[in-house]
Amino acid sequence: MDLRFTEEQQLLADSAAKFFEDAYDLPRRRERVASEQGYSEELWSSMAELGWLALRLPEKFGGFGMGAVESALIMEAAGKSLAVEPLLNTGIIGATAITLGADDALGEELGPQLAAGECRVALAYAEPKSRYALNIVDTTASKNGDSYVLSGAKAVVTHAPSAHKLIVSARTSGDRSEASGVTLFLVDASSDGISMREYPTIDGLRAAEVALDGVRPEAVLGDVDNGVELLRAILDEAHVALAAEAVGAMGYLLDSTVEYAKTRKQFDRPIGTFQVIQHRLVDMYNAVETARGMTYYAAAGLATDDITARTKIALQAKVKASQGSKLVGEDSVQIHGGMGMTDELDIGHYFKRITMIAQTYGDVDYQLKQLARLTRLS
Repeated sequence: MDLRFTEEQQLLADSAAKFFEDAYDLPRRRERVASEQGYSEELWSSMAELGWLALRLPEKFGGFGMGAVESALIMEAAGKSLAVEPLLNTGIIGATAITLGADDALGEELGPQLAAGECRVALAYAEPKSRYALNIVDTTASKNGDSYVLSGAKAVVTHAPSAHKLIVSARTSGDRSEASGVTLFLVDASSDGISMREYPTIDGLRAAEVALDGVRPEAVLGDVDNGVELLRAILDEAHVALAAEAVGAMGYLLDSTVEYAKTRKQFDRPIGTFQVIQHRLVDMYNAVETARGMTYYAAAGLATDDITARTKIALQAKVKASQGSKLVGEDSVQIHGGMGMTDELDIGHYFKRITMIAQTYGDVDYQLKQLARLTRLS
């Protein structure tokens, strides 16, 4: 597989890097995190104008029909600047859900809204007792005429406070842990019966516990009772995008730590001249480049029609990025000393974000178990 970027991809990477470099620094990030919305509406509109939210949508739904590599390039640039806009939820998760699960009428209506940044999406699948499992669903969907009524609770729904639509998993048949019998629904976030308990997360984003009490969804996404397969396909895309974001953040930590090691002195010498520090920096570099290579290999491989192979490479990318994040984050903090975790220095903010990425949609232990199961099945 040729992993070299095309000229168009390199131009996209360069423009995304410049955009975030010009738009972000730690003081401006603090302002956006503290704002009512939790991010910059102006930047969000600019991202839509640049076409980033339309990359993964097919042309028939108002998008560009580009691949996961292009999305990964933007997510890496966003990770390097520690951006807080909901690119993942809307540009990746929302676009994938619409592409794979919406009928033509819904896609033609909602696609252009997503592309224009007028409709933001949040994924509500995790539950208080489900851990990371896609099939353990206590939220119910009871048939009511031609539609359904949803009741239940969803946990840690990132960017739910600012979302217009929720993608909700609910059980339409079977026992709470059966793989079949789960269906994905598109729900208006302002619907009667929805209540949210909002809170900030440690990495500066916003999330909510979402309660549903007799909520009527707008549409079914995909096939009834087969929502786990659609959800898995959505998360395949999300895992690669998160891995790319982690790679961007790790790259920043590596660059910052190398520069710090050149200037911080002990015993009248830069600490970067000490062999033990050099060894750590080399380990950090290896972790970043290994994760980057695995991420873009997975991004290119998401185009395969082999469902099992696609899920495996997505999990491998997420695991490698999560493992690398732990090493790079911890070593960055250690080399910077105690101030590495202070709020005044950006190192600690990056460390918090990559720590959260490693837990999002499955931690390393859970995803390694998933990989082992898929390997036995293949």
